[in-house]
Amino acid sequence: MSISDIRSTAERKMQQSIETFKGNLTKIRTGRANPQILDTVEVDYYGSMVPISQVANLSLLDARTIGVSPWEKGMGAKIEKAIRDSDLGLNPAAQGDLIRVPMPPMTEERRREMTKLVRSEGEHAKVAVRNIRRDANEAVKRMLKDKEVTEDDDRRSQDDIQKMTDKRISEIDELVASKEKDIMEV
Repeated sequence: MSISDIRSTAERKMQQSIETFKGNLTKIRTGRANPQILDTVEVDYYGSMVPISQVANLSLLDARTIGVSPWEKGMGAKIEKAIRDSDLGLNPAAQGDLIRVPMPPMTEERRREMTKLVRSEGEHAKVAVRNIRRDANEAVKRMLKDKEVTEDDDRRSQDDIQKMTDKRISEIDELVASKEKDIMEV
């Protein structure tokens, strides 16, 4: 394995960490409706638990309401119960075949809790990026110890990996700030 392989692997893993972080952020509730909030809710479908998105269409009816259209007639009540029983604090209402899921307005206290959650997720993402940096630096150190690279190459690669890490961490900080702004917006 060469230094460029180590660097590209580290960069790919850091990007994956950021993508995972972005996915986690979409599941954190802001004041607006977002169908991805329901990704974690599972419903009983013929004896197996599956995400709602696999048994119904999810859409936005307006800025504060999610529409759930079950693909089968009998699934409406099960979906409604699954959403109500989830820990999301949502109260769905059936209107014929359509299930309306209004997003309740968030209190100031709840908004502050959500920003703490966002910061916590951001810290987890930063830790993941720093762990990738550590692993990459250790791999280069092993190559130096085995005399596969020079000390100059080692120093240069550590600097490159640090710059990559700094870039990713600032990207995480920007995402956290943006999400906090969304949450605190009334």
